[in-house]
This record gives sequence, C-alpha cells and structure tokens, in this order.
Amino acid sequence: QWEVVESGGGLILPGGSLTLSCQVSGYSPDFYSIAWFRQVPGLEREAVSCIGRFGGRVWYGESMKGRSTATRDVGRNTADLLLNSLKPEDTGVYYCATGPVRCPITGGIVPGAFDTWGPGTQVTVSS
Repeated sequence: QWEVVESGGGLILPGGSLTLSCQVSGYSPDFYSIAWFRQVPGLEREAVSCIGRFGGRVWYGESMKGRSTATRDVGRNTADLLLNSLKPEDTGVYYCATGPVRCPITGGIVPGAFDTWGPGTQVTVSS
C-alpha cells in the first residue's frame, strides 16, 4: 500500500503565489494519476487539477484554471501544484489524491474515483 502527504500550505497575501507538494510514499503504480482537490468553507470538495502518467496529460478545473500549474516527478513520486494570483476565496484545505483514473481531456473528475488521499494542507489567503 502507499500513502500520500501534502505540504506547502500556509498564509499568503492576496495576489501571491504558493507551491503545494504531494509526496507518494511506498509503491504506487506509475500509471496512477495524481489529482488536487480543494475544500473551501461552505462548498463541496472541488477538483483543481489532474496530472496523468509521466505528466503527459494535465487537466485543470474551472476553479483555478489559468492560475495553477501542475507538475509531476515520476522518479521521485512527487507532484507539485503552483498556485498564482491567489484570492481570499481560494482559502481552504487542499488535498492530493491518487488513483487508477485517467485524467480527462474534457469533462471533469470526481473525488470518489481516487482511492488514496492525503490529510490535506491548509491554504489561507488573507491580508
């Protein structure tokens, strides 16, 4: 079995940038996709990005499209999510998840498709 742990959250000023990291420990199939979701207070968990095998396919959700960049290092079993132009409404808990899911070209992804989740990392955007 494998585990997922996020890091990199914190307090950031509006307009700032932050890089979140996801470490997958233990054996995990490299064909697994790695996704980022976020839980903003008062809203359902929403998908931010999905990066596929070897980082070849990347999908972004509407919530942070154009303000986020997902990358993956298969050799180190890590994935990063760069968040730019952060707004107070981006405040929430960001989760990394992995699973036997093929990242979409169109459409979206759902949390239930991913079988391994990290505990989440808090991102607070505030002045």
